[in-house]
Amino acid sequence: MPTVLKIRGFRFHFYSDERGEAAHIHVRSAEGECKFWLSPVSLARNRGIPSNQLREIERIVYEYQQFLLEKYYEYHNN
Repeated sequence: MPTVLKIRGFRFHFYSDERGEAAHIHVRSAEGECKFWLSPVSLARNRGIPSNQLREIERIVYEYQQFLLEKYYEYHNN
């Protein structure tokens, strides 16, 4: 489960066994975990993260979208 970004109390990471899915990122906070599709950016799933944090995470995903896509393909294509 490689972590590719830590920012504002959120940990952005991948799981190694998800090669068959479209590009996405998992985000862990103290309250729970969510998953965002990366292209286009959209919420795939949420488990416990409050809506105000989801909006903040979505903004971060948009801001770092290209970086996260690069890291996703770098990790999952090896």
